[in-house]
Amino acid sequence: MEKKDITTLEDVKLLVDTFYGNIRRDDMLGIIFDQNIQDKWPEHLAKMYAFWQTLLLNEYTYDGRPFPPHAHLPIGKQHFDQWLLLFNSTVDELFSGEKADEAKWRAQKMAVMFQSKLDYIQKNPDKSIIF
Repeated sequence: MEKKDITTLEDVKLLVDTFYGNIRRDDMLGIIFDQNIQDKWPEHLAKMYAFWQTLLLNEYTYDGRPFPPHAHLPIGKQHFDQWLLLFNSTVDELFSGEKADEAKWRAQKMAVMFQSKLDYIQKNPDKSIIF
């Protein structure tokens, strides 16, 4: 069966739901997400639908700043590498096409940006930073 591209909100929801299902089962990342999201999974997933809908479908439903909730997390390169591995494998499992490729590209760029910001914060704990 040929895979389709990410073209609808339903596609975004399938990607997000499948990805975070994989995250929650992951030995490294599952506990970090569960400890921080706790019982707010429905709200988190709704925010992620809006985030990816805005980025991939140009339907502007996300209004927020994605980095600040991550600023306090004790995570590093190995966590981002695992996050990207799971994200890319989820996209590849479900979709194929220009938007699927864009989703993986955007995830890569986001991981690099988040990782560099976290690295700076961890190395400069006395500096006040607005991200």
